[in-house]
Amino acid sequence: MMGRILGIDYGRKRTGLAVTDPLKIVAGNLATVPTHNLMQFIKDYIARERVELIVIGQPTQLNGEPSESMKYITPFVNRLRKELPDMPVTMYDERFTSTIAHQAMITGGMKKSDRRDKSRVDAIAATIILNDYLQSIYNQQNK
Repeated sequence: MMGRILGIDYGRKRTGLAVTDPLKIVAGNLATVPTHNLMQFIKDYIARERVELIVIGQPTQLNGEPSESMKYITPFVNRLRKELPDMPVTMYDERFTSTIAHQAMITGGMKKSDRRDKSRVDAIAATIILNDYLQSIYNQQNK
């Protein structure tokens, strides 16, 4: 089945989303949505596009312990699995993602005012999570 992979950078207020192309070669920004609209957004998107997997950033502390925000993410993941039982959902360690997102924006010459635009950071973070995930799959296949 050829389907996209949907990447999620879950936040309590806003959630960044990214999606791969149908060949799963590269990920790009999809949207940033208010988290209370997230489930509906995902359902609407899946109704329009073929999605074969959802990857959710799993925030971990530098020592590898689950971060504080897992207590918000876990219930969402459980609800996602219940409401979309046929959709595979996987967690992916996103330890450095937000930092990398900020660095990428600075390196890319984004203005400081734009870097403060949290919604843009969220979508970029989701894209980085998804690209990291794709890279990890590629590395496993080519060992």
